[in-house]
Amino acid sequence: MLTLDGPSGSGKGTVGQICARRLGWHYLDSGALYRTLAYIVQRQGIEPGDVEEIARRAAELDMECVPNPPESATIYVEGENVDDRLRTEDLGRVASELASIPLVRKALLKSQRRMLRPPGLVADGRDMGTVVFPRAEWKFFLTASAEVRAKRRYKQLKLKGFDVTLAPLFQAIQERDTRDAQRSVSPLKPAEDAIVLDTSEMSIDEVVSRVLDHVTT
Repeated sequence: MLTLDGPSGSGKGTVGQICARRLGWHYLDSGALYRTLAYIVQRQGIEPGDVEEIARRAAELDMECVPNPPESATIYVEGENVDDRLRTEDLGRVASELASIPLVRKALLKSQRRMLRPPGLVADGRDMGTVVFPRAEWKFFLTASAEVRAKRRYKQLKLKGFDVTLAPLFQAIQERDTRDAQRSVSPLKPAEDAIVLDTSEMSIDEVVSRVLDHVTT
């Protein structure tokens, strides 16, 4: 079991997918889990304040993550590919807000843990090593400067054809960092036994090598 936590744009998604492919393990993009829930909430017109209904939908969520490096993982909900609908900044904001609701996080906890099955699981997110899988054998926390992460996000969205500008992305990342770090439930922080890697000046291959050096030894 390998967990990769960190803020948006730190590289954990790409690193996680590559590691899962090389190890032959299953993969969980927990950020996509919350984005998927946000997508369902918006599509179904569920009121943001209807926490019990949102939690009910969270408990029923049926999602599969298929690694597709260097692109984002392909996300299937009940067999339907919804990946392109999950990557907007607005949906990311809603997902971050849902992630701050204790009842919603509790509803998603069991479904995430069900994904841990042989031969192994690589899970990336913000509380994989601290809350969801505290007994994971290998834990990493990836970070990078907000400026570097905004540029990475800008490049990613441009390649997907989105019309974006850098300044709003930088502001959105800073705001999300603040929400994630200050929320009362599962705040964004490294697990006490996690290895912290600043990826600002590292290539993806370098990060993957550092991670797998630990996992395979």
